[in-house]
Amino acid sequence: MAEYTITYSDKVAGFPSFYSFIPDAMIGMNNYFYTFKGGNLYRHNTNENRNEFYGVTEDTKSTMKTVINQHPLENKLFKTINIEGDSPWDVTLETDIQNSGFVEADWFDKKEQSYFAFVRNSGDVPVGADELALRSLNGIGRSESVTTGVGTTTVDFGVSVNIGSIASVGDMLYFALPPYDTPQLAGQITSIDVNPMSAQNDLVIDTTIAGAVSVGIQDAYFLYVKNAVAESHGVLGHYCVVDMENDSTTKVELFAVESEVMKSFP
Repeated sequence: MAEYTITYSDKVAGFPSFYSFIPDAMIGMNNYFYTFKGGNLYRHNTNENRNEFYGVTEDTKSTMKTVINQHPLENKLFKTINIEGDSPWDVTLETDIQNSGFVEADWFDKKEQSYFAFVRNSGDVPVGADELALRSLNGIGRSESVTTGVGTTTVDFGVSVNIGSIASVGDMLYFALPPYDTPQLAGQITSIDVNPMSAQNDLVIDTTIAGAVSVGIQDAYFLYVKNAVAESHGVLGHYCVVDMENDSTTKVELFAVESEVMKSFP
């Protein structure tokens, strides 16, 4: 279990901050904060490098955690992160439904003196069971025929099935066998061939992707999953826990953290 030094504030009548340094003793005097460690005396907030304590820079990350919890009875999509400050941070987001939201610091764009970015999701390949209900997954329908070659498979849906315009090359194609409750990875879409005039309506997939298995039947049910990092669906939940990290060794100011939130309509 990690150890921390906590501070008490008379103004808020609580403990607002946690610090990673563990002193032997501490005292405040003449508007300065002093600690003792290993028989040496240290005055804080005077050295050039931030997050360096007692001459050791083992972990140079400042961290902050907050909760976005407006309208807690409504299921919501947390779409963006907006940082009011002078530096972007690495951000991870976790809700009561998802724990895969994140934004890397270099993904932020500076807009009107604040840092803005869309929330991305980390996704497993093959897809995890907790991701099956998310918006990155879309159903297609049952196939008419499945033709397997060397490292590739063509799935023909016939003219009665609308593949749709949302499916893209690079999406992962999954299939389910009766009773259609356990999707399995078939491969990665490499070609979408739709031509109503010639009754062509099929997908070509790369089956050499790690985790891909043979479809096995001609009329399986197919669905596809968008790239979770490339597609900005946000994170779904009633509340969102936001963890932020900044590894700067110089002064960084943070004033506020905001998120664009919309109600989810299933």
